[in-house]
Amino acid sequence: MKICLILEGSYPYAYGGVSSWMHNYIKAMPEHEFILWVIGARASDRGKFKYELPENVTGVTEVFLDDALKVRANKNDKFKLDDDEKQALYDAIDCERPDWNVLFSMYQDKKYNPASFLMSESFLDVLTDLCKTKYPYVAFAETFHTIRSMLLPVLYLIGSEVPVADCYHTICTGYGGLLAALGQFKTGRPIILSEHGIYSREREEEIIRANWVIPAFKRQWIKFFYMLSDVAYKRATFITSLFGNASKIQQELGAEANKCKVIPNGIHYEKFCDIPLKEDDGFVDIGAVIRLAPIKDVKTLIYAFNELKAMRSNIRLHILGGTDDEDYARECHELVDSLHLKNVIFAGQVNVIEYMKKLDFTMLTSISEGQPLSVLESFAARRPVVTTDVGCCRQLIEGEEGDFFGIAGFCVPPMHREGLAQAMEKLCESKERREEMGEIGRTRVEKFFRHKMMIERFASLYQGLN
Repeated sequence: MKICLILEGSYPYAYGGVSSWMHNYIKAMPEHEFILWVIGARASDRGKFKYELPENVTGVTEVFLDDALKVRANKNDKFKLDDDEKQALYDAIDCERPDWNVLFSMYQDKKYNPASFLMSESFLDVLTDLCKTKYPYVAFAETFHTIRSMLLPVLYLIGSEVPVADCYHTICTGYGGLLAALGQFKTGRPIILSEHGIYSREREEEIIRANWVIPAFKRQWIKFFYMLSDVAYKRATFITSLFGNASKIQQELGAEANKCKVIPNGIHYEKFCDIPLKEDDGFVDIGAVIRLAPIKDVKTLIYAFNELKAMRSNIRLHILGGTDDEDYARECHELVDSLHLKNVIFAGQVNVIEYMKKLDFTMLTSISEGQPLSVLESFAARRPVVTTDVGCCRQLIEGEEGDFFGIAGFCVPPMHREGLAQAMEKLCESKERREEMGEIGRTRVEKFFRHKMMIERFASLYQGLN
């Protein structure tokens, strides 16, 4: 089977959870041919892959969002919309449920230029009608520029060349889900949607906190991402999630229950289960396998470690991972300096299997997660974990129905530095507790979260498409 994998902002441009998952996933299915259809932020990243692609990847189609800004309007372009096109455009501007087939046809069959179209009388007429009813007290210029910034990447993407495949497997909703729907429109082939996190909910959290969004349009931006999720939920044959609560959220957002499957993450247990425990050297070494990114909330981790330093001195913090946000990474380094913290090691991108030998337990302080691979890997290596209570971290720590193994760490509310410090202190004070919880974690992964189990479940989905 030729499978088109659709990825947004991850593999093969960046290391990390989803990228690592994707790379191992492809390698585990040599019987299938994969084409990557990847969405990146910056065209300057073209071809700059962090991974050597497996042999069964036979093609890569790259689309970059900043290329949309380079499209030049043609003053000679003329647009005459029929009633269906006007209605589809109105619904898209209003972030409702447009007839996507009509919009796809405009940009695939009629080859509309998105820059020209967004400056056309046809577009302005539809936008003016909507402004009169929805934004009568907002300056038209603000509305125009907001709506244009929403629509330009969408119209650019739906005019993209579509790779031909037997199915389109998107690893998120958002722009990735939109391209999957476009692929189905062009080829008639089915869609599988696999969400590691609930994309629209994550974007909503970001927009609520964002300073760049005009307050009058925050609700509209949130609706925009829910609109993009809706097209993927409605058109997918199968929709997978990592745990039960995520599947329930997908259904609340419009996914049909009979399409939804729970397929937990899986790791290569054998690579981690025999890693020896760290020899006692008088220090407790704490690891965090995380990207230096705001969503991982590395600053709270640093503050929590500072709190822990007030309780004990024989501790070291190892932050293992690269960054795709240089400004945030610099702020993290500056925070360590300003707190005069010793024994904080920014190790960068490392071989986690080898580095795990240096660690007693690990941390995860994210403000949003799905089912983090780093927690499963730590468990498989018999290292307990302190996590924030996001995604299914609590279920990983404490177990779910049918899992009576016990507690494998501690779970703390997000951004709660004192709680994180207290949880770390409990693991620091007792080697016996660490070893007991570590054994529980390893047993849990061995029973429920092995890579082979996950691959078998996805393979059965592909078979179900035939």
